[in-house]
Amino acid sequence: MTTELMQTPALSVLIVDDEPGMRSFLKKALSKRFALVEVAGSVEDAERLRSRCHFDLLIVDIRLPGRDGIEWNEALDPGSRRSDIIFMTGYADMETAIRALRAGAMDFIMKPFHLEQMMQSVERCLERRLLRRENLLLKREVEQIHVGQNTLIGVSDGMAQVKEVINRVAPTNSVVLIEGESGTGKELVARLLHQKSGRSGAFVPVNCGAIAPELLESELFGHVAGAFTGARSAREGLFTFASGGTIFLDEIGEMPLQMQTALLRVLEQRAIRPVGSEQESPVDVRVVAATNRELLEEVDAGRFRRDLFYRLNVLNVHIPALRERRDDIVELVHHFTRQLSAELGLKEVSWSHEDMQLMTNHDWPGNIRELRNLVERCLLLGKPPAEYWRQQQTPAPTTQGTGESGYPDDMPLKEVERMHVMQVVESQQGNKSAAARILGVSRKTLDRKFKEWGL
Repeated sequence: MTTELMQTPALSVLIVDDEPGMRSFLKKALSKRFALVEVAGSVEDAERLRSRCHFDLLIVDIRLPGRDGIEWNEALDPGSRRSDIIFMTGYADMETAIRALRAGAMDFIMKPFHLEQMMQSVERCLERRLLRRENLLLKREVEQIHVGQNTLIGVSDGMAQVKEVINRVAPTNSVVLIEGESGTGKELVARLLHQKSGRSGAFVPVNCGAIAPELLESELFGHVAGAFTGARSAREGLFTFASGGTIFLDEIGEMPLQMQTALLRVLEQRAIRPVGSEQESPVDVRVVAATNRELLEEVDAGRFRRDLFYRLNVLNVHIPALRERRDDIVELVHHFTRQLSAELGLKEVSWSHEDMQLMTNHDWPGNIRELRNLVERCLLLGKPPAEYWRQQQTPAPTTQGTGESGYPDDMPLKEVERMHVMQVVESQQGNKSAAARILGVSRKTLDRKFKEWGL
């Protein structure tokens, strides 16, 4: 199985077979691939499990006591058939195979089979499911851009100030610097600035930390043919694509010093020079930058140009961390629950008072991204947050300020962050990619934290 599939913990499977040995065999084999593996010996047991949990994949024997697997699948409400299904049988004929395919089977496996055969079938199903999820995310992103579904959730004082600043500065063409921790919603604020600006061009997001330093200048400004090895033809840069619109430079603090000099020249002259060219081309682009670093500290450390900082910091929008706007958490949870239930095709749930209290009191080092990921994970696994936290063997957050458990009240925030990150990594047996998903940050951000801590 591919590395990508091995690193997708929020997937679930239900195995339905009347043979205890087959159920045990498949459960053991699939436990390494899935976060949730359930087994059932009959259609009745399977239906009870299915009514309680969402399963991404069903592996079903055709011959079952009472009613066969194909009949069970055909009897399901078409609107609730959101799981992929693999049928197994030891008594196959052409008619049965056709019935299985017509019932929506992703694969049809004859017993006895080799484990590798089953795992290859599972891999194909998961690849298709993950691809559908990626397409769903892309579709949602396109809808957000063109239909204007972006909205800031929250009525806290901090968010009221953010909304006021957005409404005030959006119609201008001035550079805007958005500051906030990772996962606070900096790109959402940038999109809102663009939507409210009245500019007719595109919104072009660029993650400055995700592009190799030697390619960043070419990506932003383009290049002429023969500018460097492999540049067989001329190529326009992202600034050109954003003409008449907005370019969003995320993680601006990651930009190399040499590139900072080139960006400063663009901001001052309102013109770009493609790599390998001696001519400058004027551009009409509004620049919005964002950072999760303290840029003044980066300036003092010599990692960020002072003149560029002041050029970017014309208008400043500071997004508060989620722990600083706890009054908004309940509204955010309800929003994500409704949104994700509709997108994933799952029944909307109501969280208990205990779940809401725990989520409200949690410090959320990954901010809104971590909160959204938790809601999605709990919906997919069919587990409320309190139960999920207990099963992760990670101490559930306690009432803020009690000092009776959790971290000491006098512990510095950076140390709390380090201890929490290490705890989550340890709970994932050292799997940094899985830990990054739980924390709601990128793997690259997690690696950078480890480097800062000398680990």
